[in-house]
Amino acid sequence: MTHTDSRTMRRVLRREIAGTIGLLTDEHDFRAMRRYRSFTFDDHATYLKHVEGLLRTRALQGSHTTVALFDPEEYAEFCMQKGLDPDNPASRTRFTARLAVTGPTLPYEGQPLSDLLPALVDEAVRQATWEYATTLLARLGACASCGEDIGRAAFTRASDLLVRILDTAPSGNRHLVCSVTGPPETLLAALHVADTGGPVELDETEALEFATVLALGLATESPGGLVIRASAPGSPDRVYGWRLRAYGLEPLTAGEVFDAYCTDVESGDLISPESNVDYCEPPDLGEEKTAHGHHH
Repeated sequence: MTHTDSRTMRRVLRREIAGTIGLLTDEHDFRAMRRYRSFTFDDHATYLKHVEGLLRTRALQGSHTTVALFDPEEYAEFCMQKGLDPDNPASRTRFTARLAVTGPTLPYEGQPLSDLLPALVDEAVRQATWEYATTLLARLGACASCGEDIGRAAFTRASDLLVRILDTAPSGNRHLVCSVTGPPETLLAALHVADTGGPVELDETEALEFATVLALGLATESPGGLVIRASAPGSPDRVYGWRLRAYGLEPLTAGEVFDAYCTDVESGDLISPESNVDYCEPPDLGEEKTAHGHHH
């Protein structure tokens, strides 16, 4: 085999290896990595430029790159557990390889880093929310009176409610948001269902996360709510919702939905309502009124 051939082969191979790049998304994390002498960047902006250049080059070569959120604290912990020297590029490579499997990641599709960074942070928050909600649900244990696993029963109930909500929703693209207020923090989950004209197609991971947060709200009887916005071309968007109640959902009045949408969460100030939006009452989910009787 000639020299050129082996070079071509190498290039082909490099193209076929899917790579993961661990990204330090903010200044704080970047500074934490500066304590390692083998980490050679001086400032975050230059570092981001370099990463963006690398991502572009790889994309031009036809390589698929996944971007993962690199957390310095987690990295230090990982090195300690594995007995690795954290001040060694090879250790960073091993950590990044593990992130590719377990961590929050996004595929690089040529988008500017200014778009990719917040999306990656959102992804990390989503994953943490889901893991946290799952842990709390699992800790609830069994019901004292009937021996049923409370978390599992609540998850089944939440999934059932989600199906009913989607079945009764008007056609169009549907965006659902569920929030559960609890110590220590408010958990949020969002689910987007695109209108394909055919049967409902759900992103399984999103649906699972959404049902888990809803289940946690139902099982712990925490204050919370669920709102849905349906948009179909040629008609106003319809917005309606429910508040979480023990084991079920209680419809919000049109006025309550209007208030929820037209209040700035941070400041409490009124925001002007959007034009071409109907704030309305939810459709009947078709549940027996007695269904609320069974609850822990």
